[in-house]
Order: sequence, then C-alpha cells, then structure tokens
Amino acid sequence: MDRSGTLSTATPLPAPRDVLELLKPVTWFPPIWAFMCGVVSSGVPLADRWPFLLAGVVLTGPLVCGTSQAVNDWFDRHVDAINEPARPIPSGRIAGHWGLWIALTGTALSLLVATLAGPWVLGATCIGLICAWGYSAPPFRFKVSGIWGPAVVALSYEGLTWFTGASVMAGALPPTHVLIILALYSFGAHGIMTLNDFKAVEGDRATGLRSLPVVLGVDRAARVACVVMAAPQIAVVALLVQWGHRADAAIVAGLLVGQIGLMRRLLGDPRAHTPWYNATGTTLYVFGMLASAFGLGGASGL
Repeated sequence: MDRSGTLSTATPLPAPRDVLELLKPVTWFPPIWAFMCGVVSSGVPLADRWPFLLAGVVLTGPLVCGTSQAVNDWFDRHVDAINEPARPIPSGRIAGHWGLWIALTGTALSLLVATLAGPWVLGATCIGLICAWGYSAPPFRFKVSGIWGPAVVALSYEGLTWFTGASVMAGALPPTHVLIILALYSFGAHGIMTLNDFKAVEGDRATGLRSLPVVLGVDRAARVACVVMAAPQIAVVALLVQWGHRADAAIVAGLLVGQIGLMRRLLGDPRAHTPWYNATGTTLYVFGMLASAFGLGGASGL
C-alpha cells in the first residue's frame, strides 16, 4: 500500500543484492581467466595498456557474462519457478519486467565499453552478446541442443574472451597462431559444458532440452566429452612443439596426462564424479590454457 492506504501497482525496484545474485558472480571467473590468457598470449607490455586491461576484465566478467546470466534467467523464469523457485525472478525478488530491463541495460553497457576498447573488441563483444541472447531466447534458443548449446557457451566463455584479451592489448587482430590455439581450446571446452549438463538430466528431459546426456545417455556422453576435451590439447601440444615452444608443450602434455588419469575415475560414475572432475581435471585444462598462452606470447613483455 502507498501512504494514502490504497494498493500500489508499481513494481518495486530490485535490491542490489538480488541483482548481484541474478548476475551470478561465480560464473565470471572462466571468461576472465580466458581473457587473461589472451592478454598473456599477446606478448604486449602492460605499460600504458592498464586502462584497456581493466576495461576488458569488466567487459568479459560483470558485463557480458553477467548479462548472459540475466538473459538466461529471464527466459527460463517459468522453468526456474519449478526447479529453482528461490531464484531472484521466480521468487518475486526481481519482479515485473526488471529481469528483462537488467539484461537490456547490461547489453547496452557492454556495447559502450567495447566501443571504447576498439573495433576488434567490439566485434567479439557483439558476437558474444548474440550468443548470449540466442542461447536462451526464442526463436533460436540454442540451449535445447546438446551440440549447439555447449558450443555457443564454449565459444563465448573461452574463444571470444581470449580473443578479446589479445585484441585489447594489441589493438589489432591477433596473429594466426593465437587464433588457432584459442579455437582449439574453445572446441575442447564443449566437453566441459557437456559435463555441466549431467546435473540436470531429469529436468532437461522433462522440459524438452536435448542435451547430450539426454540424447546419448550419461555414460556415452561422458566418453564423448572426454574425447572432445583431450583431442584439441593433443593438437595444441603438437603445434607448440612445431613452433619451438617445447617447454610449454611439455607442461601442457603433463597436464593432459593428469586429466586422462582423472577421466578414468570420472567414467566410472560420471554423474557422481562430475563435480569432483570439474574441480580437478577442468582446473588442469585451464592451467594448460595459461601455459599455452605463455608459450605464444612469453612473459617478457609483462
């Protein structure tokens, strides 16, 4: 009620803590990590690039990634009302169309910061935002596919953010060898995203989402995910050796051997061991990304 005692129809402003929960800060780390790999792979001294570096961190984390979380929660609000009713939108803590307005505001701010960071960063940001909206919003809603859904997330979280890091430092298109490595790691991340689908098999099946665990079954999907994660890293090792970065290739190879050892336990019971593998094997995967980035750019300029 308002002060006159009559019912108020105005939608209340969401509390800052609820907006922050909607943007899911825990999901910002992977794209920021990939962004920093891009920074390292550029080999460009930080020197006078600090403002661009900070802008890139804000862009890839709170802005683009945060916006993607708001978009996803808005278009999944009916599903979340069943599966996660305590989320900010279905719980009513972010009421009315505020979820949509937050997503639109994040999109506009992302484009503004990207414009200031340079044309290549703007291009990558536009693709990332298209992926964010296309992943969750009709008519595309890529998330219903076990192929396209993980591919869109892997490209956004790993490839585009790595590209952004390298571009924001050099102010230009990254060299071909950097593009090849970031593409390989993006491909491998498809397997990581497939593992993330294991926790929601029943919900996905009930709501018509055709994730790989739903389509192939958990065991077969786990084997596919492991192959998809390992194969690109073998290619990375071979390329680093060919380009003369033998020490970095040895590090990536060692980390890959560790992952393969951990995969054996994962495949024994994929649903039970996926959280454990994400904390161990996926960690080795992203450290391999950083080792590759040092091999491409070296630490001499940092």
